[in-house]
Amino acid sequence: MTGIGKLFVISAPSGAGKTTLIRQVLNRFNSLSYSVSHTTRNPRKNEQDGRDYFFISTEAFEQKIDQGDLLEWAKVHDNYYGTSMEIVKKTLDKGLNLLLDIDVQGAGQIMASDLDPVTIFIMPPSFEILSQRLECRGTDSKNVISRRLENAKFEMAQKDRYQHVVINDDLDEAIEALCLIFEKEMA
Repeated sequence: MTGIGKLFVISAPSGAGKTTLIRQVLNRFNSLSYSVSHTTRNPRKNEQDGRDYFFISTEAFEQKIDQGDLLEWAKVHDNYYGTSMEIVKKTLDKGLNLLLDIDVQGAGQIMASDLDPVTIFIMPPSFEILSQRLECRGTDSKNVISRRLENAKFEMAQKDRYQHVVINDDLDEAIEALCLIFEKEMA
């Protein structure tokens, strides 16, 4: 799967601001495409099927696993997430740059592949601030937030496996730091 396009992988714990940062980067770079992942979780408010995720059943996801249709996949917080191999291959073969928004498990699978991705980890300024952000979201129960925070400890410990780390303390500064990485890597 060696195309002309460059593959970017961004990971972060829940609540680090990854989605906000990715939207800003995509708005600034016309030469960058976004890979929409498949998931079995329910859509959040304002999420659209095919734009934010492809929302599918657990049965349909497991069928994709069995058929080898996924470049990477992981089960996170009781839901499956995965990236279509076909979408990645077609995009890179067209010479387009592609951004994947995936967790550390999936990122590890791609890092071990022959795709030579540019890897970026988004860090919150502190664990305490991450906890506050998750609580302020108002989308998860206390139990789910607790699980997300436990998972965040593991994810944050993986940051050194990534080529670039951006701390999302000040949003504008984090956007600029991220954009500089993309400018350098796509030059």
